[in-house]
Amino acid sequence: MSNFTIRPATPADIDAIVDLDTRITGMPKREYWQGLFQRYGAPGAEGFLLVAMRENAFLGFITGEIRAWEFGSPPCGWIFALGVEPELRLEGIGTKLFDALCHCFKQAGVTKIRTMIARDAQLVMSYFRSLGLRAGPFIELEKDLDE
Repeated sequence: MSNFTIRPATPADIDAIVDLDTRITGMPKREYWQGLFQRYGAPGAEGFLLVAMRENAFLGFITGEIRAWEFGSPPCGWIFALGVEPELRLEGIGTKLFDALCHCFKQAGVTKIRTMIARDAQLVMSYFRSLGLRAGPFIELEKDLDE
């Protein structure tokens, strides 16, 4: 059953996105997703929020934006989140969402994509590596501000 469509998210999709993201991450972030939709739902936005649908059934989402010149990096696409209904993860939905977002980035003139993954998220790391992503030229550094 691989027949599904990918389209830009609409306000009617926000509840399904929040629900799926909450089930995946364990953290409800309604305000985050509403704000993301407000930023990326407008024509000419620098970001994208796409959903996969089969008829009226929500299957998953992907979101990212074009960032430029932070740390000397030319414009590139950043993937912030990708979520697919867990029971549908072997149907190619995530890959098609990824391909659709890459197409959006290419249409905007971007030639490189990036994402950030927790070191212990081996399943996510394996998935993105299967899509061709490899270690990039930057290393994330952080410090706890409570120190």
